[in-house]
Amino acid sequence: MEAIAKLNNYPTGPRKMRLLADVVRGMEVEKALAILEFHPQHNAVPLAKLLKSAISNWEQKNNGTSAADSNLILKTIFVDGGRVIKRMRPAPQGRGYKIRKRSNHVTIIVDSKN
Repeated sequence: MEAIAKLNNYPTGPRKMRLLADVVRGMEVEKALAILEFHPQHNAVPLAKLLKSAISNWEQKNNGTSAADSNLILKTIFVDGGRVIKRMRPAPQGRGYKIRKRSNHVTIIVDSKN
């Protein structure tokens, strides 16, 4: 039985988060957590927290069965673009340059290997 966890409107670009999601996609949960714990990108912290939440959701769904005993894998992880906050920056000769502050939505699905 699979479990889902979502992170909405995290204020970093989706491309940066996808780079990290591609590293851990399809791995066993313990190995993915170990990689995220020591990864230098700042996006690794919220992604590890989200993965722990998905593990907890799976344990709740399966009546308290321990995740360590059941060989959980990170079945699916995908990153979608979130809302974009638009700002203006002053530019020469009275013009303005647009600044787009991007955010993203991350969805993680964990499932047992069997």
